[in-house]
Amino acid sequence: MLSALMYVVVPMPCMFFGGGSTQFLISRDGGGWIDAAKFLTGASTVGSLAIPIILRHAQMIETGAMLIEFTSFFIFICTVMCFHRASLDDDW
Repeated sequence: MLSALMYVVVPMPCMFFGGGSTQFLISRDGGGWIDAAKFLTGASTVGSLAIPIILRHAQMIETGAMLIEFTSFFIFICTVMCFHRASLDDDW
């Protein structure tokens, strides 16, 4: 459930601070809120990878469950990248 919670938290900075766009993630300019959104996005992304590793190290989950979690994270990142690419196109 912790991993599912992290998947909900990852897009929140884009929704609240970026206006629903991912354009601010690749821009160099920033301010207080933009930098906070970048930090929160990065922290939640790292947390999405760290939680299964920590649970595996504590022997609370098996290696197969950790690999399934990494696969779901890879699918999630591919989905986010496709959304980002689609939002950059002016034709949409």
